[in-house]
Amino acid sequence: MKVIYQDNHLFIVEKQPNQLVQGDATSDKDLLTEGKEFIKTQDNKPGNVFLGLVHRLDRPVGGAIVFAKTSKAASRLSDQLRHHAITRKYLAITDGSINQESGKLTDYLYKDRSKNQSYVVDSSHKEAKKAILNYRVLATENNLSLLEVELETGRPHQIRVQLSHAGMPIVGDQKYHPNPVVGQQIALWAYTLGLDHPTLKESMAFTSLPNANEYPWNTFKELLKNVEK
Repeated sequence: MKVIYQDNHLFIVEKQPNQLVQGDATSDKDLLTEGKEFIKTQDNKPGNVFLGLVHRLDRPVGGAIVFAKTSKAASRLSDQLRHHAITRKYLAITDGSINQESGKLTDYLYKDRSKNQSYVVDSSHKEAKKAILNYRVLATENNLSLLEVELETGRPHQIRVQLSHAGMPIVGDQKYHPNPVVGQQIALWAYTLGLDHPTLKESMAFTSLPNANEYPWNTFKELLKNVEK
């Protein structure tokens, strides 16, 4: 387990692609359980270990994720999330060149839970939820674009469905790319987390970067070495 930062209240780790954050019907090993086992062994703790789930990442997506090691931290981090006080930035590689250097996408999304898929719908849809993200193009190479994406809201599959709907599908997205390469890993990575420490009240920022030697990240290998942290 790659630990980015931890103290008495925070446990920030790097989630690996295709790993569950929380257990589901598949019974595959999940990050929450792995984190509890890690802390139990590390601190030689008897009995059960508390580890609070604050937010999630889609199973195929890798990157930085924060858990709470105390109930106080869990409550305060959840409040920050509700009030959009946690900064979440992602790196995404999309197919095609993008004319605009930056942009803002505002859509209304509906999640079909039976299919585990989100759709852009009209605002009048009874289950529609507003979804907002901002993006900027960091580079374009070989008909691929490297984007920095910042969420204003946190809807299921939000980045994937919004970018695809806008004509910027993410490379390797098996669910939302109109013509995915079967078996290719999605090029979406949670690379920055910014938050206020739940007890110290200090602003903190944490970074995780994808493997720049793997396709398609290697297309922007030199740039990724200098991505703003």
